[in-house]
Amino acid sequence: MGLVGGTLGYGLLKRYWPGGKGVPMSQGDPYAARGLSKLKTMFGPTIFDELRDKVVLDFGCGEGANALELAQNGCAHVIGVDIQEHYLERASNRAVALGIQDRCTFTSVWSEPVDVIISTDAFEHFEDPDKILRVMRGLLKPNGYLLTAFGPTWYHPYGGHLFSVFPWAHLIFTESALIRWRSDFKTDGAKRFHEVAGGLNGMTIRRWEQVVARSGFKCNSYELVPIRPSKRLHCRLTREWLTSLIRARLIPL
Repeated sequence: MGLVGGTLGYGLLKRYWPGGKGVPMSQGDPYAARGLSKLKTMFGPTIFDELRDKVVLDFGCGEGANALELAQNGCAHVIGVDIQEHYLERASNRAVALGIQDRCTFTSVWSEPVDVIISTDAFEHFEDPDKILRVMRGLLKPNGYLLTAFGPTWYHPYGGHLFSVFPWAHLIFTESALIRWRSDFKTDGAKRFHEVAGGLNGMTIRRWEQVVARSGFKCNSYELVPIRPSKRLHCRLTREWLTSLIRARLIPL
């Protein structure tokens, strides 16, 4: 994968994007920066009414922004699950500061059934998305469902996240050149895309649909949200390249 590698690829990246500066996908939370609710933006303005009085699990909760907002807006209890302990600690501290610690649990492991699972901006990061969907299926009550929204996917102009120093750069530069460049300012020792903090699994729309088809779920609703300026060009042939967000409601078979 990638055409420009070796010393040339690394040299270009180091010269024009030293230390990762100026990379569009590394500029923090775009929702918080604009004063928007991520959950309302992704799932619609009635999301809090829909989830009122329910037990909700936020899978891949990060620092807990979504979980805390859910707890503040009527959920009976919210469980934030993440594998990164420092995120869980920050989320727990924020819950205490907001006085809602009795309605929130932040943990790396959960086994009790819940009414709804929420997952945002996560399925492009999970190392084994098939396994994750099986785990989610096992955590839902019989009438439960999964709400997920994530992107950008791999062929989006910025589908490489930090590695997308310009549109489709993650497809132009080789993985080895990009990883070498990243190692100049990140010290986790990652050698492959899937090993970086948070992980990148190269999720495409086609792969996502295949994962769902063998998951034990079916789509109750499914939407591919186009990149806004290219909405008129978005179709079956261009969807991998021009989709901004995958949004789905999955129910157990």
